[in-house]
Amino acid sequence: MKAAVYDAQGAPSVLKYVDIPTPAIGADDVLVRVEAISIEGGDLINRRSTPPPRPSWVVGYAASGIIAAVGSNVCGRKVGDRVAAFDMQGSHAEFWAVPARRTWRIPKGVDAADAAVLPISFGTAHHCLFTRGALQKGETVLIQAAAGGVGLAAIQLAAQAGATVIAVASGSERSSRLIELGADHVVDRAAGDVVDTVRQITDGVGVSLVIDPVGTTLSASLSALAAEGRLVFVGNAGGGDLAVDLWTAMQSNQTLMGVFMGSLFERPAVRSSVDDLFQAVATGRIRAVIDRTFPLAAAAAAHEFAETAKPLGRIIMKP
Repeated sequence: MKAAVYDAQGAPSVLKYVDIPTPAIGADDVLVRVEAISIEGGDLINRRSTPPPRPSWVVGYAASGIIAAVGSNVCGRKVGDRVAAFDMQGSHAEFWAVPARRTWRIPKGVDAADAAVLPISFGTAHHCLFTRGALQKGETVLIQAAAGGVGLAAIQLAAQAGATVIAVASGSERSSRLIELGADHVVDRAAGDVVDTVRQITDGVGVSLVIDPVGTTLSASLSALAAEGRLVFVGNAGGGDLAVDLWTAMQSNQTLMGVFMGSLFERPAVRSSVDDLFQAVATGRIRAVIDRTFPLAAAAAAHEFAETAKPLGRIIMKP
């Protein structure tokens, strides 16, 4: 099979499009013939900074496709099923062996690209907003990196829950699209101080909840919180130091919560929420936002675009 692999961490140019053996499946796995691959933030971080454990390493967390084979212990999945899948590596290929418990059936009416995006972007946003963030109708939520996959999902879910949504993005040209998706206010971080703007919007009170996938913005996120507010930080897309001064947060009785979804997708409650989100996509209540599609053969260019072009939404690759 063809795959995008790398032998040493580094810039997007380390990715090579080569022939490698089709992966074998274990008793609890399914083999997915990949139709669409969603480039996730973790894919970029791993390729950039994590030495591969062996040569011809296939990166990639998320993809969708059709099941081509099932392991001997697998129940509830069969050859021919359309599924979306999550795992810690391997999606950047024509075939992907993944545990069956990390797959979701794709409803009719949901295409392969949207299905590839949904579990991580929307599953993460839902968990951060409601399970950890306990967002309630009428509260105000600040969403950092709102033009990314998790941010765009969080805007839609928070707006539909009856929250006031303040979205932070770079570049005023994105404002109309974010408002279309449900944002009440869009703050251009390139045009002024985010915390000052948030304080003006909230009449000096601050927001009830912040969703922060960036990491390097944690200090600003805490400063934008109201007293007794909640901050959920998920990932470190900014790639910087996560150290923050918590003295003011303690004095304001604020709550700081970390989320790492990799260990959560097999939990029944999370799996069920992703199934519900698929139904929401199928009925048009929410939608994945895809900026551009590349062939898998151009994986290096796709990663370069994802890192440097400030896309609105996810980048998709197709074998």
